Amino acid sequence: MPALTDSKIEELKEIARRVRVHIVESTHEAGSGHPGGSLSATDILTALYFEIMDHKPDDPKWPKRDRLVLSKGHAAPALYGVLAEAGYFPVEKLMSLRKLGSQLQGHPHVKTTPGVDASTGSLGQGISIASGMALAAKLDREAYRVFAICGDGEIQSGQIWEAAMFASHNKLDNLIVFLDRNNLQIDGSTEEVMSIEPIVSKWNAFGWHVLEIEGHEMDQIVDAVERAEEIHGQPTMIIAHTIKGKGVPFMEGSLAFHGKAANDEQLEVALEALGEKNNTQGGD
Repeated sequence: MPALTDSKIEELKEIARRVRVHIVESTHEAGSGHPGGSLSATDILTALYFEIMDHKPDDPKWPKRDRLVLSKGHAAPALYGVLAEAGYFPVEKLMSLRKLGSQLQGHPHVKTTPGVDASTGSLGQGISIASGMALAAKLDREAYRVFAICGDGEIQSGQIWEAAMFASHNKLDNLIVFLDRNNLQIDGSTEEVMSIEPIVSKWNAFGWHVLEIEGHEMDQIVDAVERAEEIHGQPTMIIAHTIKGKGVPFMEGSLAFHGKAANDEQLEVALEALGEKNNTQGGD
């Protein structure tokens, strides 16, 4: 991938802005959801689907596509927003989030949502799923890559570290994991609940190549993947430093919006901050 031009960076930022609008509008319409962690992961997902990954919205099951496992499945509103912007389904469908019978449930569902590669939501399992996909690619001698996004509170789970050993043991250099390091989880900061530091040393000790970036900078996200692709015989962990609730000032760095949608008044403020008028119509 060539270096991002200024115009490309601005294009990606504009897509991410629209995705953030979708997040706050769809969770508001649903009356529930997880806007905070969705907003922190938005730039990573945008860069992946609009610059990095090989995929075909008109052929979601294309065998040679790159795969994405959203291990922090509660950030589904961000994934859905990106998939809609990419053309997997109409943007209007986003307003059906979490409604009975909708394709867009509260966590990704591989059998109902076009573009979703794995059902997730039970935290700690995503790297295991992604490792299995990456090993399958190796065994089948396929060139597709596997990406995963996990939360920093999530990696307190023991299964994460079993998967880390498995991926390293099998030299899965076609596996790239992003850690959405926004420093907050449902019950407080990661340092208060259970410190994950020294996180770089831990992943290094488990045999991974580790990079650290600012997770809201498009050029750093793309550059990190380029550097990961130069590594042979090791999976890569990209620690992306982010802000929970990024883009909506009253949500930024706030635990209150881990799993709570904006009310009517807050929606107006959020949309104004995102440079968007309230065009919410409701319905399916």
